[in-house]
Amino acid sequence: MAKSKDVRVTVILECTSCVRNGVNKESTGISRYITQKNRHNTPSRLELRKFCPYCYKHTIHGEIKK
Repeated sequence: MAKSKDVRVTVILECTSCVRNGVNKESTGISRYITQKNRHNTPSRLELRKFCPYCYKHTIHGEIKK
């Protein structure tokens, strides 16, 4: 059986500043959020401003592959 192409898919958002800077001495990890997006309304990669507990500020979180 073929896998159905759901309209609403689960995506993982990852902090871009933690990834860009690498995991330095101040931060102990990389912030990740799980959310859903509508494939028809948002065909491109999703980017949202979310709070990063490792950077202690609001940063841009971008969609990553699973």
